[in-house]
Amino acid sequence: MSKIDQKYLNQLKKNLHDYHEKRIEIIQASNNALHHAKRVIFALHRDEFKEAEEKLVLVEKMLGAMRKKYKADLHIFDEGAFKAANEEYVEARLFYNFLKIGKIGKIIQVEMNGEVYLAGLCDVPGELYRYAIKCATNHDLKKIKECNDLAQDILGALIEFNLTSYLRNKFDQAKQAVHKLEIVVYELSLRNKE
Repeated sequence: MSKIDQKYLNQLKKNLHDYHEKRIEIIQASNNALHHAKRVIFALHRDEFKEAEEKLVLVEKMLGAMRKKYKADLHIFDEGAFKAANEEYVEARLFYNFLKIGKIGKIIQVEMNGEVYLAGLCDVPGELYRYAIKCATNHDLKKIKECNDLAQDILGALIEFNLTSYLRNKFDQAKQAVHKLEIVVYELSLRNKE
């Protein structure tokens, strides 16, 4: 007679197998959402707002469906692919809000974890820098100033947090993007004095 509780071990094996199946599903769905969120940002850089809006709605539906489907298995939301898709969505949504309404804030379209929001927010200055470069080629000084102002505001807000580990790395990347944007603004100010 075995001294091992086989029934318990079988239940553990089933639980592990079920989690593995869910993990594969959420990674695939998250990668798909991430791809579409990147397409939002790409469309915004080309000023294609209709495409960006359609993709944003699609990503919001995808993230919402994942949250609904796996609401009983909250630990699945700790998967790196899911977090990455949410971060990319935050970045896309905030960048869109800036370009469309001129300000950013809480995301109400999709439930969002605070740390994921901060990570996505840290990526926005990089998009602002890239957008400002495009604006510089079009001599749109007003928009460049708006990009710089928002990037400065984001950095000022983030500096108030005691960010560590992954978020600290993201914050450092935000600082680098803001610095590059400051150089663009400075160089344009010199050219305008000539």
